[in-house]
Amino acid sequence: MATIDLNVDAGESYGAWRMGDDAALFAAVSSANLACGFHAGDPGTIRVALAAAAEAGVAVGAHPGLPDLPGFGRRSMALTPQQVHDDTLYQVGALAAFARAAGVPLHHVKPHGALNTHTAELSEAHAEAIVQAVRAFDPALPVIAIAGSGLERACARLGHPVVAEGFPDRGYAPDGSLAPRGSDGAIVHDPELAAARAVRMVREGTVEAIDGTVVALEPGTLCIHGDNPGSVATAQAIRAALEDAGVTIAPF
Repeated sequence: MATIDLNVDAGESYGAWRMGDDAALFAAVSSANLACGFHAGDPGTIRVALAAAAEAGVAVGAHPGLPDLPGFGRRSMALTPQQVHDDTLYQVGALAAFARAAGVPLHHVKPHGALNTHTAELSEAHAEAIVQAVRAFDPALPVIAIAGSGLERACARLGHPVVAEGFPDRGYAPDGSLAPRGSDGAIVHDPELAAARAVRMVREGTVEAIDGTVVALEPGTLCIHGDNPGSVATAQAIRAALEDAGVTIAPF
């Protein structure tokens, strides 16, 4: 029987500003990536989200991002590899402190937004800076990386545990990268379509790109974005479709 992890980006509220429905999402997934305060989140949000994830039996990971609250961490920034390393280590440590206080083990690290899709692709040095920061904290702590990305390759070069990630609710370019946000087909809004894509990723190891190209993809975890409209419906549809296809949902 096939097994897959479903992860969700969560804990992304900030102050009085609310983002997503963490509790409802946690009921449909097996792991959560909690924002660490740079692109979203704050100490109180981390504490509340972590407690809700623990109550739901969801594995908890750190979700470090660029220091860009107004841009939600999705804008490119000119950072040196050393800055990337230090910012990543700082955020992982912050999330880990709350996890330790709550008696919850830190399960993984998954970079957010532009830290993942832009910064990690700038150079091998930038990608390795993210991995080295995680290694400095715990060399056994897995990194979630977009399948085929520079971050995944950096983990392989450094011998660091990595889990390849697929995105049922995001469009793919023909080269296997994620279609840029804002482009046609970049976001999959139809829960049933996202669910069918998830089953195909797990059962067939492929995904259809926005131009119809069939791209090979063998993920160890599937991401559901908590900030999209209809995220809860999408998460529920994906879980139901996977279970109907005989796939077990569990943390990697």
